[in-house]
Amino acid sequence: MKMKIIRCFSAAVLALSIAACSPQAAEADRPAAPASAATHPVSGLEIIPITITTARGTRTIRAEVARTPAEQARGLMFRTEMGSDEGMLFPYEDDPHVLGFWMRNTVLPLDIIFITPDRRVLNIGANAVPYSEASVRSTGVAAAVLELNGGRAAELGIAPGDKLDW
Repeated sequence: MKMKIIRCFSAAVLALSIAACSPQAAEADRPAAPASAATHPVSGLEIIPITITTARGTRTIRAEVARTPAEQARGLMFRTEMGSDEGMLFPYEDDPHVLGFWMRNTVLPLDIIFITPDRRVLNIGANAVPYSEASVRSTGVAAAVLELNGGRAAELGIAPGDKLDW
């Protein structure tokens, strides 16, 4: 009888620990997206339009927004595809500073666009190498980063000083 009670108790503890580690439990930490917001089918992150004004004209891309430290740490790691007019935005508007990004566990080559507090392109880390642990850094204080597929910034004519709106 004592052994049966211990087994039942152990099973209950195991069930609670599994539930506590489930993706649903982690979702509670994420700020809720507005009811009208679209979410990405893979990441579950909110998707917003970002308009980029370059010398060649204006282009709008759809960007997943990595707001929390956990979302920012994961970024585009392990992703095997991203559309040509898609990206990921990492906002640091509450704490602009010199930023560094690496490509650990990132399969896709990326352009890493560092954005100033007034939402202008500061510099671009073009075609960052997949899986590299070398830091790609901003050349000054940045308030956000936009990641696009590698080579896409050049294709769109994005250059330092260009304006982004979201």
